[in-house]
Amino acid sequence: MKFKRIHVIVMDSVGIGEAPDAAKFDDAGSHTLGHISETVGLNVPNMQRYGLGNIAPLKTVPPVEHPEGSYTKLEEVSVGKDTMTGHWELMGLNIKTPFRVFPNGFPQELLDRISEFSGRGIVCNLPYSGTAVIDDYGKHQMETGDLIVYTSADPVMQIAAHEDIIPLEELYRICEYARSITLERPALLGRIIARPYVGEPGNFTRTANRRDLAVSPFAPTVLDKLNEAGIDTYAVGKINDIFNGAGINHDMGHNKSNSHGIDTLLKTMGLAEFEKGFSFTNLVDFDALYGHRRNAHGYRDCLHEFDERLPEIIAAMRENDLLLITADHGNDPTYAGTDHTREYIPLLAYSPSFKGNGVIPVGHFADISATVADNFGVATAMIGESFLDKLV
Repeated sequence: MKFKRIHVIVMDSVGIGEAPDAAKFDDAGSHTLGHISETVGLNVPNMQRYGLGNIAPLKTVPPVEHPEGSYTKLEEVSVGKDTMTGHWELMGLNIKTPFRVFPNGFPQELLDRISEFSGRGIVCNLPYSGTAVIDDYGKHQMETGDLIVYTSADPVMQIAAHEDIIPLEELYRICEYARSITLERPALLGRIIARPYVGEPGNFTRTANRRDLAVSPFAPTVLDKLNEAGIDTYAVGKINDIFNGAGINHDMGHNKSNSHGIDTLLKTMGLAEFEKGFSFTNLVDFDALYGHRRNAHGYRDCLHEFDERLPEIIAAMRENDLLLITADHGNDPTYAGTDHTREYIPLLAYSPSFKGNGVIPVGHFADISATVADNFGVATAMIGESFLDKLV
């Protein structure tokens, strides 16, 4: 075992240039980091020190002569560009049949079944921001009792319900029914999410009573292999939801924001009992708040905020820790539409024990899981090549 602990941080949607097959996904020319740097300027001196500007040309993040970490970019093998596909592949799966996403809303037949089961009408049925959807449809729901059904760029169905109009237990029951009819293709959905809220028109707020009904990965991931070997696996943010708890033995909870997620990660890294094992963190604000909303300024500021806190994460590392900073897909805020973009993802690797630095060969998402597996002496999952021997 080279490293006692490995920490993977997924900067959700922080892509670093079009993938070789980007045109098949209508994403030719996309470049999340490149276009942010070009259009609104990007200043990330900490990630730059570890080699971010050495991975690909970024206008305002020049390469450094002697990066303090190792770096590369990774390509996706799976046929999707959503969160679940990206994370499952990071942990070693090859997803050959894409999850369906619903940019124009769900098929009427599916909605009719939910309506018939619940005895309620349905409104919205579009990709929507979760806060905007209750602002726009909450008053209507209070007047009619209709369900607010919406989606995102991921294969999810979200059902928002005012707690005073549709009681929590009823909402959960409806979501459980929706889950039961979306477990098979072609209607296979990654997650059904109950989204309760309270308040009055003009002043609605979502409550903490959210409930996620996910599907488990279709084959064992490296998380499962670690768990079976009795190795600690800590999940921060929506990682536990993405894997439906499979292979995770310590769920540290949802993040209220990226900054809160970093706080949770620091707390996790500081646990006396976390002597050996793996932590897996997702920071979603880049994607949810700025990528889909095509807000390049906000996205840049979010990257600055992460970069400013990176020294705290480095300081929390122990001598035999390895930190891997990466992403799960792109979401170029300057690109057409509101969807994810098919891109390479960056990989920055750092350990206090590193004697040198180096370029890791350009590889694939699953190489991260293969490296983790190699380090802890467990089997890999479906795909992935370890780069453990390149980390010196």
